[in-house]
Amino acid sequence: MATAKKDPSDKVATKKTATKAAAAKPATEAKAKAATKKSSKSKSGETTLAERYRMVEVAAYYIAEQNQFAGSPTDYWIQAEIDINAKYPK
Repeated sequence: MATAKKDPSDKVATKKTATKAAAAKPATEAKAKAATKKSSKSKSGETTLAERYRMVEVAAYYIAEQNQFAGSPTDYWIQAEIDINAKYPK
């Protein structure tokens, strides 16, 4: 019974590919960790304008969803600003 011999160049190509993938992974993880380490809070502990904007944006979406998106986006936004300002005074 004849056995097929493996080409040694196949192993080399596989090792190179695996090494490149392994080398790229830590860099991506490092970037992700660095992004999560950045504090989005100001030094005084208050929410930033970007955070407040995002909170209003999300709240407006949920208000619109409860209303089945039947009203005006501006009305949803205004209601969301009122809700967020009540919960998190400036």
